[in-house]
Amino acid sequence: MSSVPSDPTPFRGNDRLLYGIILGVLTFWLFAQTTLNIAPDMGKDLGLGPSTMNSAVAITALFSGIFIVVMGGLADRVGRVRIVKIGFYLSIVGSLLVGLAPVGSLASVFLLSGRALQGLSGACIMPASLALVKTYWDGAARQRAVSLWSIGSWGGSGVCALFGGLVTQSLGWRYIFFASALVAVAGIVMMRGTPESRAMDKADYRFDFPGVITFMIAMVSLQIVVTQGNNLGWTSPTALALIVITLISGFLFFRIEARTSAAFVNFTLFSNPTYTGATISNFLLNAVAGTLIVSPQLVQLGGNMTAQQAGLLTLGYAVAIIAFIRVGEKLLQRFGARRPMIWGCLITGLAILFLSPANLLLTNYKVLAVIGYTLFGVGLAFYATPSTDAALSSLPETQAGSGSGIYKMASSLGAAFGVAISAAIFTALSTGTNSVHWLEGVITFYGRQDNLGIREAAIIALMFNVFMVVVAILSIMLTIPKTERSH
Repeated sequence: MSSVPSDPTPFRGNDRLLYGIILGVLTFWLFAQTTLNIAPDMGKDLGLGPSTMNSAVAITALFSGIFIVVMGGLADRVGRVRIVKIGFYLSIVGSLLVGLAPVGSLASVFLLSGRALQGLSGACIMPASLALVKTYWDGAARQRAVSLWSIGSWGGSGVCALFGGLVTQSLGWRYIFFASALVAVAGIVMMRGTPESRAMDKADYRFDFPGVITFMIAMVSLQIVVTQGNNLGWTSPTALALIVITLISGFLFFRIEARTSAAFVNFTLFSNPTYTGATISNFLLNAVAGTLIVSPQLVQLGGNMTAQQAGLLTLGYAVAIIAFIRVGEKLLQRFGARRPMIWGCLITGLAILFLSPANLLLTNYKVLAVIGYTLFGVGLAFYATPSTDAALSSLPETQAGSGSGIYKMASSLGAAFGVAISAAIFTALSTGTNSVHWLEGVITFYGRQDNLGIREAAIIALMFNVFMVVVAILSIMLTIPKTERSH
């Protein structure tokens, strides 16, 4: 079945539809992601412990990361507009469950259910909306649409910490989720009248249960190993058993996907080097989100700054990523995707180097941190639109939804594992038994000497993020073709 309506005048994307889609992106990246920062306030009000709140934070990313490819493939079959709208409805219900969570025994049920639905909402909206962008916009108009879509996703994630803190202090955290529900309603209204888009007859669709189940088992067991390995003991029977489960289920997943025509991850997409390079570098550059957890913990644990003071250091990141995303679009149009993607990675790597000198006095480090976070936003802004456009332009029309889902899954899983690994390195090395004292013989640590373990651990953890940037640059250089401009 054609992906465009049968009307003699094909439908073209307009700003009303685009802004409706962006509102859907914001319901996840701006509103749902605020829980990362306001979880302590929510737990205190609801009477829930840190363990439950950590689960509430993680479950959204987990559901989004696992199901985003499934929903992208489903959108290709049953309709992309339909899946986006389902995402809106899930966002409304999930947001209201969180916002109306009662104090007491039902608090965890409301909270965890709502957060899971918010994750499923993101899994629906992100790939299906990108597929609509590919279908209903072309050329420079598509690149503009991708830029504005990226402002909703990358910009929303950059602003969510400040936004969540402001609303929580002024009105209370529940109003964040009430506002999210209203934004979803507005998005539904703005998408009214959009013709359906699908790639093939839905009668041909079969749900890939074996593939999804084995993928879920592999991802959940790997996530537990990465996040809890230090507590469990890396060589403990439990950790080793989880590693074995990850390897076996991962192997089965690849075997199943290679042998079924209904695979929810179509590995033939990776025969296209441009798509492969955009997706791999997207995973790696999202993995440097670990920087955003290590540097704030460094100044809080090592410098006795409050969470609010540490958050203010990141203000330049939020401003820069929104201000410069459309610059990335212009660079794409002039130079093609390859060079802006590399430039974005180089600036991001430079930003992390600015955030790495934990050997300095806190006063000097704060100056470098402000510069570093601003460059971090500029680098990601330069990278976002060229990478997304390169991935979308490389997709066959029949797999726009599933391909977009894989690309965005790379974002979600990259960020999830990057944060988990960076946090694990920082936590493991900051303890007395594991600290890297050899650094004291290489560089001079100024000021206090009672926090050297924390400062040394931060340097090593941040160097891991620099390594991720280096590998991302190599993946781009090896896969993305040299082109002078994007048409």
